[in-house]
Amino acid sequence: MSTSREEILKRVRTALKDVPDDEGARNQPADRGYRRESRMSTEDRVRQFAEHVNEYNARVTRLKESELVESIIASCARENVSKLVVPAGINENWLPRDQAGLTLLQDGPEPLSYQQLDESDAVLTGCYLAVAQTGTIVLNGGAGQGRRVLTLLPDFHLCIVRTDQIVGIVPEAFSGLDKLVKESGPPITLISGPSATSDIELDRVEGVHGPRRLEVFIVD
Repeated sequence: MSTSREEILKRVRTALKDVPDDEGARNQPADRGYRRESRMSTEDRVRQFAEHVNEYNARVTRLKESELVESIIASCARENVSKLVVPAGINENWLPRDQAGLTLLQDGPEPLSYQQLDESDAVLTGCYLAVAQTGTIVLNGGAGQGRRVLTLLPDFHLCIVRTDQIVGIVPEAFSGLDKLVKESGPPITLISGPSATSDIELDRVEGVHGPRRLEVFIVD
C-alpha cells in the first residue's frame, strides 16, 4: 500500500473513531441550505436556457407551435434527413406527414430494431423538462420521448421543449424527478448539448455515445 494512501486512511479512521458503531451516514441529516427555487421570470428562464444550449454548439430556435412542422421540415432538408424516427405518444400535430423524401419510422406498437435505428438519420422527441441554469434537457422515457436507445443511435436529435417545461435551476429539476424515480423508476437521461468526449490529448470527438448533432425547438 502506498504511503499517501495509508496516510489518507489513517486520517479517516482518526476522524471516525468516536462515531458509535450503530451510527451511519443515513442517521445524519444532510445540510440542504442551498437554493431550491429560482426567482427568474418565464422569459428570463427561456432566454438563459437558449443561451446555454447555444454554447454547447447545438442549434436552438424559438418559435410558435404553428411554425413547428415547417421548421422540422426545413431542418430535415438542411441535414439531409430521409428517415426520421418518432416515438410512441408524440404529438401528432408535430409530425411532418406526407412530406416528399421524408419517411417517418414509428417506434411502436412494434419497436424498431437496433439496425433500423442505426440506419435512420434522425430522431424527433419531446422532453420531460429542461434546466435554464445549465442548458440541460431531461428525458424520462414518457410519451413523446421514447426508449433511451432512440436518442442514442440516430446521429441527429431534434428535441422540442415547451416554454412551460423550463425550470430555472438544477434543484428544481431534481425535485420534480425525485417522486417520479421513487414511484416508477424509469431511466432518466440528461442531455447537455451533442454527444462529445475527448482523449488525454484533448482531441474532441463527437458522436461517440450519442448524436453528433442536436437541434432544440423552444415552443411558446
